[in-house]
Amino acid sequence: MDILKTLIPAAGRGSRFFPYTKTIPKEMLPLINKPVLQHSIEEALASEIANFLIITSKGKDSITNYFDTAPHLESAVKTREQEALLQALERIVRVAHFTYIRQSEPLGLGHAVLMAKHAIGKEYFGVMLPDDIIIGKNPALGQLIRIARQEKASVVAVQEVPRECISSYGAIGIKKQITPNLFQVSHIVEKPQPKDAPSSLAVIGRYVLSHKIFNSLEEISTYSHTELQLTDGISHMIHNNERVFAYKVQGTRYDVGNPIGWIKAIIGCALQDPQYAPHIQKFLTELSTTDSFMYNPAKTLEHTV
Repeated sequence: MDILKTLIPAAGRGSRFFPYTKTIPKEMLPLINKPVLQHSIEEALASEIANFLIITSKGKDSITNYFDTAPHLESAVKTREQEALLQALERIVRVAHFTYIRQSEPLGLGHAVLMAKHAIGKEYFGVMLPDDIIIGKNPALGQLIRIARQEKASVVAVQEVPRECISSYGAIGIKKQITPNLFQVSHIVEKPQPKDAPSSLAVIGRYVLSHKIFNSLEEISTYSHTELQLTDGISHMIHNNERVFAYKVQGTRYDVGNPIGWIKAIIGCALQDPQYAPHIQKFLTELSTTDSFMYNPAKTLEHTV
């Protein structure tokens, strides 16, 4: 099974980050020393995917500009760290292939995926939501690709969440448990009330899907009067005898789609970075003591390190 492309929806308005998003796409907000979207691109490349279909909208030109050559930056690089960051970006520009598809209005994740039908053909393909950053030993998309090839079927990433939080996600119904981390899906309920949820396994922002998803999305769009949801399309595939599996991806997930999650992701990723971790650990340890910068003005100098 060849899986050669991944689709990244990046057309949302980013209203939770207003007023930043008046001029900056939320996908380009910084996470440590690179924009959020670059983390998704690097995860896909680590999963041996180099063809990207990015769904954009008006005001997102900075995304296309970012993943382009920038020879003028070479003269601005002054430190070893900056050189390493520039080399990482240049590698993306060199090996990745980008196709940009404009979504004129936000009509749901399912609609964004459907817009790429002409570019996919009769293939399996990845879908990555840049709001979800997943840090781990093995790239999350690569984990799903392995399962898709093993089962010759579509796969969605899931995470166990507290029951009271399930109403923020799509929850899977379990037809069969294959391993502790792998399940065959019976159906998916979008944002159920906790008492109505078929499980506490929530669909998160990684998928490997059959091209048959397009037929399902087109069919349900004929009678849908609201936003077209990808989970509804997946459920439709299942009801038409297409097998779909769910896999608990291994790694630490951060939801950067809202300011609190973004702040947590910055702290969490910094604590996993050998350059920043000692400074952040020290800062957090001292925060509730009288040695904190809040009480000791001399400590403010440490912010310039």
